[in-house]
Amino acid sequence: MRKKDRTGKRKKKAPLPLVIVMTVLAFLILMVTMIFVITFTYGLMRLGIINSAISGHMAMTFILIQFGIASIFVGTAISFLVVRIPLRPVNKLIEAMDRLAEGDYQTRLHLGEHRLGKKLETSFNKLAEELGNTEMLRSDFVNNFSHEFKTPIVSIYGFAKLLRRGHVEEEQAREYISIIEQESGRLADMATNVLNLTKVENQMILTDVKEYNLSEQIRRCVLLLEKKWSAKDLEISCEFNEHMIAANEEMLQQVWINLLDNAIKFSPESGKVTIWVQENPPEKEGRYPATVTVAVKNTGPAIREEDRERIFHKFYQADTSHASQGTGVGLAVVKKIVELHRGSVWVESTETATTFRVELPRGQEGI
Repeated sequence: MRKKDRTGKRKKKAPLPLVIVMTVLAFLILMVTMIFVITFTYGLMRLGIINSAISGHMAMTFILIQFGIASIFVGTAISFLVVRIPLRPVNKLIEAMDRLAEGDYQTRLHLGEHRLGKKLETSFNKLAEELGNTEMLRSDFVNNFSHEFKTPIVSIYGFAKLLRRGHVEEEQAREYISIIEQESGRLADMATNVLNLTKVENQMILTDVKEYNLSEQIRRCVLLLEKKWSAKDLEISCEFNEHMIAANEEMLQQVWINLLDNAIKFSPESGKVTIWVQENPPEKEGRYPATVTVAVKNTGPAIREEDRERIFHKFYQADTSHASQGTGVGLAVVKKIVELHRGSVWVESTETATTFRVELPRGQEGI
């Protein structure tokens, strides 16, 4: 049976390499050329043309020269005619890639019904679609981020100007200072998220791995966000005992804060956020190390199926009504950090709740 990945889809076998196809084609061309030349030479000998003109050692030399020249011309002609057929899709692919490189993300490839052509066509069209989506997300992010970055700056500038002028009542001054504090925090969060994404995207090797108490770290993250979940009157449930893990402590803290912040943001008023941790023993074959799974569940509306596939893309926001509360890079940071730890992250969503699960190796041998 074919192995299935975590999403349940069967892994596809790689298509037959093009080099094998071209090798077989070249072999067939040489065989056809050889048969043609041998038949032609044999015909000349039967007609007595070769024997009557030359004999002995010179006859053999003449035959070899004739065989070589004929092979060159016939092989070249057959190759020119035959190779043009399989190279047509390659030429179409090159033209389509050139258009894609010039920024035409609407380019699509159509290579007929041949099995190899269909696979190439599907892969290219998927690539073009993803590049188009990424470009659209990038443009949206620049526009949204510019707007979201400018809004708190304008607020800070306006209220600071009012305070500088004076003649403001004490209670009103405290309100202005509170708004300046909140808007400054928004700016700091936006800058931190973008900087974190840039940092982890450029990191290829995991460093500063040490063993520490994972449960205690998650509890600290919950306390750090107390102001947010208290403001929405959320119930926070931590259903786990003490668990140890070997990992980069600073990086994993970003993972838990992002997942918890996301759960709080999308939970309705007086909703519930549940966190639990489960240790998983290694498989019997010993191929996979012991792991630990952390799940963060929040009540609220479902995430659409099409959004679940792209929710970990940077700058993507499934719910635009909450766009002012983030930049759409939090889950991208989560995915990259988890992958650096050789783990996996996925989302499950129903009509009443959404759960993010992170599975990580427990020991350094799994990283």
